[in-house]
Amino acid sequence: MSTEKMKDIIDGRRTFAIISHPDAGKTTLTEKLLLLGGMIRSAGTVKAKKSGKYATSDWMEIEKQRGISVTSSVMQFSYSDHHINIVDTPGHQDFSEDTYRTLTAVDSAVMVIDGTKGIEEQTLKLFKVCRMRGIPILTFINKLDREGKDPLELLEEIEEVLEIESYPVTWPIGMGKRFQGTYDRFTKKIEIYRGNEDSFHVDFDGKEASDEVLQNVTPEYVETLKDEISLLDEAGNDFSVEKVKAGELTPVFFGSAIANFGVQSFFDAFLNLTSPPQPRNSSIGEITPEYKDFSGFIFKIQANMNPAHRDRIAFVRVCSGKFERGMNVTLARTERKMKLAQSHQFLASSRETVDEAYPGDIIGLYDAGNYQIGDTIIGEGQVFKFEPLPKFPPELFAKVRVKNAMKHKHFEKGITQLVQEGAVQLYRTPYFNDLILGAVGELQFQVFEHRMKAEYNVDIEFSRMQHSIARWVDKKQLKDGMTDSRVLHVEDRDDHSVLLFENEFVFRLFQDKYPDVKLLNIFEV
Repeated sequence: MSTEKMKDIIDGRRTFAIISHPDAGKTTLTEKLLLLGGMIRSAGTVKAKKSGKYATSDWMEIEKQRGISVTSSVMQFSYSDHHINIVDTPGHQDFSEDTYRTLTAVDSAVMVIDGTKGIEEQTLKLFKVCRMRGIPILTFINKLDREGKDPLELLEEIEEVLEIESYPVTWPIGMGKRFQGTYDRFTKKIEIYRGNEDSFHVDFDGKEASDEVLQNVTPEYVETLKDEISLLDEAGNDFSVEKVKAGELTPVFFGSAIANFGVQSFFDAFLNLTSPPQPRNSSIGEITPEYKDFSGFIFKIQANMNPAHRDRIAFVRVCSGKFERGMNVTLARTERKMKLAQSHQFLASSRETVDEAYPGDIIGLYDAGNYQIGDTIIGEGQVFKFEPLPKFPPELFAKVRVKNAMKHKHFEKGITQLVQEGAVQLYRTPYFNDLILGAVGELQFQVFEHRMKAEYNVDIEFSRMQHSIARWVDKKQLKDGMTDSRVLHVEDRDDHSVLLFENEFVFRLFQDKYPDVKLLNIFEV
């Protein structure tokens, strides 16, 4: 393939995550984008439990029961000469670990904010992860068809709480029952809201209102709009594509995902404002998407996506070169040569075989237990690894055991697979070999228990622990008498020594007593 053709293919790729607080409308927005791409004919609303219609991107049984996304699902579609990879991340705070890893596989993010509530805690956490990685962020303020916060107040909140400049590309005309549409500052058009997914555009230069404008927008609202546009032009931030791509300025759009209003204009602007696949750091320096040989890394492993087959899928972000089904590659961690014969692309739980993929694409590889999260896969003859994926330190711990000793083999298999997936973290006590699970949030335990029962037919029992802080330590530094019930010595699945502290007070006491013992946060390991 010519260099020019490869460049065109890469430039047409967009890989992004949608981040938000639960219930902000993230899954609904995802569905409307799939509708735009012609991937689905009707969107199932997330709350429609009685009708049995569930959101396309929520596939796991527990997600359907609760109406929340608990795993990051991946969807691909084509739209407007672009190949789109969407990663729909869990909004629930207990799944920040899975989400955090997922954000390493995208080039930009869409932040969905509920216009009635403003910025919520989980949005803030996810946003900070994006800022840390310099990911460009576009903001969609949702639920304009409900009474909500004043738009200027929402902008102020974005700037103060998230510490990022904002630039409203579209601006609302009224809200709730008085919502009449939005004004696009780029195209100089008003999109008229009809409440039935049947919107249309009229020209407006922001100053002189034509008869067509006045026929569709209440005259006093037109006057208010003129004043607000003038205020934004004079007192607002200047627009800069460079700042957007550096993650320093967020373009803001207003709309209603459930009414499918403002979604298409937002997405058209999104394609112009975001970057194609970006270079990634590796042990031999930066690997650009144009690098001739295939490379990618595994950011997620999901077992039992198809309960009938009991299979495991490793999700790979392609970073460079061209992937071809059946190609020979090297698993960098073990230097093992492998043939990639079973490869898939996804629309939530449905999948199809993919024969080729390019930088920015996300593909699923059948995994017989060879892969780990963070693994680098490279073309034959290459020798490098991408930088390791960050981990989250767990804050909740529980001892776990199987209720029926006869099911011990299934129990071991289930734990091994779910831990490899990153569903929970696993620790063992030396000598007694007690199994301890570590989680970032409570829901992780509940999902773990549900999946052990549903997928491995194993009933488990938790006994909760008081400990809330984990620190890694060099085994050689540990001496007799250092640990007790409040400072517990355990080992992680890589046999590294970890100390679990009951609380902040016990942690500080230990530091004062043993100043020479180096305690590492998992981020530093």
